[in-house]
Amino acid sequence: MQDNLSAGWLRSVDSTSVFVSPQRPLRLVCTIQMQLSLPQYTILENCLTRLYHTPMRIMLFLVCMAFLPACTAKKPAAGQPEQDKPLSVLVYITGVLAGSPSYEMLAAGAQEFAAEHDNVKVKIYEAGFNQAEWEEQLRSMVAGGEYDVVLGSNPSLPEICANVGKTFPAQKFIITDAQYSGNPQISAYLYNQYEQALFLGYLAALVSASTMPHANDAKRIGFIAAQEFPLLSRQIVPGFLEGARRVEPDIELDFRVIGNWYDANKAADLASAMINAGADVFTSIAGGAAQGLVRTIKERGAYAVNFNTNDYSQAPGFIVGCGIMEQKKLTKEILAGVLAGKIPYGTCQTAGVREGYLDFIFDDAGYRDYLPVAIKEQFGAFMDDFRAGRIEYTVPPM
Repeated sequence: MQDNLSAGWLRSVDSTSVFVSPQRPLRLVCTIQMQLSLPQYTILENCLTRLYHTPMRIMLFLVCMAFLPACTAKKPAAGQPEQDKPLSVLVYITGVLAGSPSYEMLAAGAQEFAAEHDNVKVKIYEAGFNQAEWEEQLRSMVAGGEYDVVLGSNPSLPEICANVGKTFPAQKFIITDAQYSGNPQISAYLYNQYEQALFLGYLAALVSASTMPHANDAKRIGFIAAQEFPLLSRQIVPGFLEGARRVEPDIELDFRVIGNWYDANKAADLASAMINAGADVFTSIAGGAAQGLVRTIKERGAYAVNFNTNDYSQAPGFIVGCGIMEQKKLTKEILAGVLAGKIPYGTCQTAGVREGYLDFIFDDAGYRDYLPVAIKEQFGAFMDDFRAGRIEYTVPPM
């Protein structure tokens, strides 16, 4: 008979499970809301590792039973309000903070919330650009059970969290800018980026059709992306083109992909080629690589409208429109919900213009001082209608 240990064995010991496999020799996993501290976990894992090849399987049971008292439910002390219980948060950045506004706002929101609450601790972890390593890094970070919740922001993160959650069923994950539902460990918040793309595309076409110095009559606008992903391909790019065609029905979109989130030189080369092909107004979703686009529009003469954050100061007179994604606001509201025990795990909630989480930055010299009055009046009226729910559109399915 094949040895159960070498094949992989799962045996319930009261409220504790021990999983043994050749790939992951030993892992103690407490059931939902029960976990060991990191030092206790390490000691137990070392003990079990020494027992891996011993025939005395009963010793596994005895060791596990000795540690059961440490696996206590995470509850506030008697009479302690939910808002006062300790909360440990891992902000898991799938990339790096620098040059990524959505990540910077996520981290800033979590840090501000921790500064306002003595019982909240936040760790920021940057996983880097190698996507093949994101899942294993997250698995290692949560293995000790020290974080009550993992907070991230990336459309590809829910699947990674779902895989990691299979090993750690007590772990909770909250992900913004992503669509995912049905998993009781994961709560997702999806910004309606089709809306932001729609109004930025509308402004891009107004600029392209104008008599501004760098506009031309080619009726071509550009979109540079770091990589393709479902939300981008199915909603953001179509939304940008739909918005533009509400101004110029014949306008064309030149869409190109860098292949990563950091190669600013390649972004610059793509932008230069697109300008040669007639593009006069750009947008991008490219992380740090977008700096190459900024450099090129300043050198060659073209315009940009940007997603998610105030970038006017990077290129005054060239970046002529900026949307805003209230990532910091949403992050703080989410963490308040975690403290209050009111996060709806297993669901996905949408945050858009009418909900107050997406808008356009009008009150900046980069917009006020460089656009013709006629464009500002037409675009301002469009945004008023948008906020009031008078703009009709259909968000494409994912």
